[in-house]
Amino acid sequence: MTETNSTQVLAAQAFNTANATFKNGEVQAALQGCDAALQLDATLLPAALLKARCLVRLGEWMAAREAFAQTLRLDASHFSAWLEAGHLCKQMGELGQASAAYQRAIDAAPTRYEGYLAMARVMAQQGQSDLANHAYNEAVQAASAKGVDALRLVHWLMGQYVLEMGHAQEALGCFNDALKATRADTPEALANLAAEVQMDAAKAWLRVGEREKAMKLLTLASGASDEATLSRLAALSFRNNFWQEAIEISRRCVALYPQSAWAHWNLAHLLAECWQMAEAEQVLQQAEALAPMPGARSLRAAVAGKVGDADQALALYAELALEEGQGSSYASSAAMSSLYSDMQSAQQVADLHRSLFASWGEGARSQDSFVRKPLEGRRLRVGIVSADFHHQHPVNIFMQPVLRELDRTRFELFMYFVGDSHDEQTALARSRTEHWAEVGSLNTTQLAKRIDADEIDVLLDMAGHTSQHRMPLFAQRAAPVQMTYLGYPGSTGVPNIDFILGDAIVTPEGCESLYTEQVLRLPGTVFCFAPEEDYAFPKFKAADAMRTLTFGSFNNVPKLTPRTLKLWARVLEAVPDSRLVLKAPSFSDEGAKRIFGERLQALGVDLARVEFRGPVGLTDMMAEYADIDIALDPVPYNGGTTSLQAMWMGVPVLTQMGAHFVSRMGASFMTAAGLPEWVAKDDDDYVAVAQRMASDRKTLLALKKGLRDRLQKTPAWDVVAHTRALEQLIQDHSRLAKS
Repeated sequence: MTETNSTQVLAAQAFNTANATFKNGEVQAALQGCDAALQLDATLLPAALLKARCLVRLGEWMAAREAFAQTLRLDASHFSAWLEAGHLCKQMGELGQASAAYQRAIDAAPTRYEGYLAMARVMAQQGQSDLANHAYNEAVQAASAKGVDALRLVHWLMGQYVLEMGHAQEALGCFNDALKATRADTPEALANLAAEVQMDAAKAWLRVGEREKAMKLLTLASGASDEATLSRLAALSFRNNFWQEAIEISRRCVALYPQSAWAHWNLAHLLAECWQMAEAEQVLQQAEALAPMPGARSLRAAVAGKVGDADQALALYAELALEEGQGSSYASSAAMSSLYSDMQSAQQVADLHRSLFASWGEGARSQDSFVRKPLEGRRLRVGIVSADFHHQHPVNIFMQPVLRELDRTRFELFMYFVGDSHDEQTALARSRTEHWAEVGSLNTTQLAKRIDADEIDVLLDMAGHTSQHRMPLFAQRAAPVQMTYLGYPGSTGVPNIDFILGDAIVTPEGCESLYTEQVLRLPGTVFCFAPEEDYAFPKFKAADAMRTLTFGSFNNVPKLTPRTLKLWARVLEAVPDSRLVLKAPSFSDEGAKRIFGERLQALGVDLARVEFRGPVGLTDMMAEYADIDIALDPVPYNGGTTSLQAMWMGVPVLTQMGAHFVSRMGASFMTAAGLPEWVAKDDDDYVAVAQRMASDRKTLLALKKGLRDRLQKTPAWDVVAHTRALEQLIQDHSRLAKS
């Protein structure tokens, strides 16, 4: 064997090892193996291609582009290299370069459908519908020659992409074609293949408001038996508020695959999300007995937070964030947990946010790099990034009237919807938005390029660190001016968010050390509650002043911290003939009732005076406020939507003035309502105010009867005035946009 042949053999062996390593998920080791192979034989094309794939997987995009270029220098007509280079360009938001790469892939292999399908998708993303349809038809024709499985896949994948872009009706046509092309040798295999398409078709029906048709398809899909299919079905059902159905599907999956750790894990996760904590822990232990569960700590952190142990949740999430390093999603979970903590001061919470996210701004785009047309003579382009325009979400509740009232002669509104839950409220928000973009599938780079292409002047974050946030987008700066509003009760700590919108109470003068953003203050209160649904006001009668006085809280249980429960126990002691109603989604679970019952008993509370209530529909929940005389605000995380709902239904809120945004919301609401006497200075004063207000039932009843009228006559509840003030703040602070 010659020396050249020997070197080539060693290179091939190094590549084979790297390839096996890559398949095992050890990407960094595989990259090292590719480099070793290429050092031995620089012409080894499979090693060059695998190196590019490794770099893509590691997120080293520029290096990956060079690796694809090197592969194509070895073989200028390599189909996979052109196709995957196109995928990378698309990930990077370089749509023109992606389409050029896809065309080269088509030229290299004109009988393969993958190039045409990729071209159809990128053309659709660029709004080139005729070219997209042409490429799609070419993909269908090429797939037809390959057989029914390829044809089904083309229709299905195109349907998914069209749906991601928000074109549900067009997607339904693709999914119907995919179902027509679905064939299998056995009924079981057919059910599994069909179920995958049926789930996506159900998503499309949900988006066009056909819930019953979606339910029929999800029911058909539940006949599947494949573990991965059932897991996906359960997750989809949960996201669309079919909670019980999701749990039953997961239980069936565990029954079919009793030795699957992941089947148990998925069930445990769903149980925790549905507030069934005791069983969630039990099923999690079963999963861990079958295999190591890397996510067990994060699930236990979530459970700790949901049962009111914020400090345990914070400790676990902070530990996980530190282990994962820069960009860890657990950093946001730690930040959220700190807001609930009894142990963290306002300054400690602020410092934690700064430390968690300081590095996220590294390499960010500079503010001066944005070029916009002069503002004179045109409307201001405002973008909103949100996932939360759906039923019962607070952002949706507060923003729908603002969208309705926004002055379109002054503002051109762009909604970048990053969510996956769609209902009639999503459709309503879309009808009120001039430019609506479904961008949930776009990564940070792609979305930033889309926003820049739309020439957005001011970009609003409405999530903070809550679910489905896009904080990395803001940290890297996607617009000349960036603001956070409504979605997060405090400073995000994220670099390059220029402003936070508050009011004179939640963000008082002198609070600047608590914020990485510059504080802007709206008049009245930062949250304007102007519900569009007509919730019948309770008919309070004289007899209501004679009933047992009832305190109540409709807040989720993470807010029921040890300090809060101790405070409420003192209130019950100070008002001996009173009772307490605690209502939350978690109280559908007997385990949650037991946990909080035991905590209250340990504080000396007679549980005969406490009533736990689980979740009901929003209209029924609002009606339940008729049973409550005084709402008790938790500390340190005050009620937001729940407090405003209580006030709207005639229930005054006893609150306490805390030290930061999240613990001053109740004070903001009650002060704006002209009821500062309901705002306590500290814990002792909280108890004293409760005792004083409960002692004069006649005055309390009169207040309750007139509370909604009082609010409607107060500027803070005037959504038109609120919208004008919001518009003015945005307009006044858009001047940083380069023109």
